[in-house]
Amino acid sequence: MKKIEAIIRKSEFDKTKQALHDIGVTFFSYWDVTGVGNEKVGHVYRGVSYSTTDIQRRYLSIVVTDSFLDKTVETLLKVANTGKVGDGKIFVSTIDQAYRIRTKENGSDSLK
Repeated sequence: MKKIEAIIRKSEFDKTKQALHDIGVTFFSYWDVTGVGNEKVGHVYRGVSYSTTDIQRRYLSIVVTDSFLDKTVETLLKVANTGKVGDGKIFVSTIDQAYRIRTKENGSDSLK
């Protein structure tokens, strides 16, 4: 099993969520996060322009079977991409074990 952690633009979340559902990713968690990156966000307040490096993003945590990893990552890369600085990052790590609390299933059976 693999854990995919993706940090994407909040504006791309709805279409990303739909695309994940369309390919069969039926469960994932997400959070609103603030990060610091290469993108610079400018604001104007009372005619004075200032910039900040604190950027609002959405953080997705998705666990999939090894065989479903490529399809999920490809979907994220395609749908969350705007081609501009600040589109986000994707991290993949290995999950040693997973359990479904209700049925006590483990391994990839717990993801179904």
